[in-house]
Amino acid sequence: MASSLVRPSNGRWIGGVCAGLARRFGTTPNTMRLIFLISCLIPGPQFLIYIALWIMMPAEKY
Repeated sequence: MASSLVRPSNGRWIGGVCAGLARRFGTTPNTMRLIFLISCLIPGPQFLIYIALWIMMPAEKY
């Protein structure tokens, strides 16, 4: 079963958004980062969505 959507305290690079999404969807953080980078090649609000998720996703409790 997938875990809840939180920003993990370890394995994060900038805000932990990609690491949290990777944990939630059962993939590796590097795969999620690669998907994000590839998505930046097409027009859209990717950075705004990343910032919104950074603000809205709770940090993992220690």
